[in-house]
Amino acid sequence: MADWLLLRLPRVPDQPATWLVADPRGVSQGPPQSGPLSLAAPRSAGRRICVLVPGTDVLVAEPELPSKTGAKLQQLVPYALEEQLADDIDDLHFAIGKRPSDSPRTPVAVVTRALMDQWLTTLKSAGIEPEVMYADSDLLPQNPGQSVALLEEDIVVVRPPSGSPVTLPADALQEALEMAQAAAPEGGGAGRGLVLYTGAPEWHEHSQQVEALRERFDGIKIQLLANGPLALFAQQLPTSTPTNLLQGAYTPTTSRAVGLRAWKVAAILLASLIGLHIAGKATELSLLKRNEHKLDVSLREAVQTAMPGQASTPDARRMLEARLTAVRAASTSGLLPALQALVQAKSAAPGAVVKALSFHNGALDLQVVAPDASSLDRIGQALRNNGWQANLTSGNNVASGYEGRLQIHQNGT
Repeated sequence: MADWLLLRLPRVPDQPATWLVADPRGVSQGPPQSGPLSLAAPRSAGRRICVLVPGTDVLVAEPELPSKTGAKLQQLVPYALEEQLADDIDDLHFAIGKRPSDSPRTPVAVVTRALMDQWLTTLKSAGIEPEVMYADSDLLPQNPGQSVALLEEDIVVVRPPSGSPVTLPADALQEALEMAQAAAPEGGGAGRGLVLYTGAPEWHEHSQQVEALRERFDGIKIQLLANGPLALFAQQLPTSTPTNLLQGAYTPTTSRAVGLRAWKVAAILLASLIGLHIAGKATELSLLKRNEHKLDVSLREAVQTAMPGQASTPDARRMLEARLTAVRAASTSGLLPALQALVQAKSAAPGAVVKALSFHNGALDLQVVAPDASSLDRIGQALRNNGWQANLTSGNNVASGYEGRLQIHQNGT
């Protein structure tokens, strides 16, 4: 996965932004830097961009909402938070977070549309297009065993063990810590503890107030941040589920365009593949039809050559198949069995030679020259012993022995 560019916008527009690069695990790749956004823009190349906006400008709440999704839930949210809103609903942007599986409450972030437009316009003018945008308070760590607070400059953010973070002025630090103590679970133990993140100047200024409330907690742990909270926020990126403000009309155009382009490319590739497959099959079918036509023409020519008296027929293939079937059926009592019987009988008269043969109407006529008449007779006897009729039709003495004509056919034919 790509590294993160974590960019935090200032609470006052003329103040510098701060940013750092973190790996996919949320580990900072160096100290935070600050300056105009134009200096941060080159660091965004090849990285996922997360923009943090001031939590003082975003209301983070967890109202109880019915288990609906999509447009219906979006319509219910303004009315669920109506008592907490001072602005007109039409002037506000509502972003809905992921509801925990063990809670009936749904995280919601509310901010004015004017601020959303201002932030995105400022980022766009610097060439920065964020992938996600969170309230910085929403990235404060959540600890199920104790409250967590961030004291930074003139604000304090408190996150109870369960629930949304609350941002108050630093002057109300005592009230904020009392809220954290009141929200702690009953029963004592680590559940009534507090982890306070702060810088050295802030701790020097407010330490007496914190120490004055120490007895109300079972323990207060102070974590001094040398370079501000940005590295702390980066650590939460891989595991936390803050509410992304870039929803609805503010969904990143690049994300939607990339998604549409990806689906479009996939659809084009699929259509091209199907088209190529169909074209290949059509070409193959056309080639097979041409070859079949050539074969039919060749078969008709072969029929005319082999059977000159046969009437011309367009279905020469079927006629040949019928003729071959008839020949195979006749072969059990035809030439081949007669020749096989002759070969076996000829072994009874060594030296006998077949000078000529012809096959007609199931009968095999042979002209055989044997050493003597008895040799020819032994051939006929061997044939008769194997179920054939063998008749000597003529014979006379010749210089090389005895020449006779022998007719062979199966019994009953």
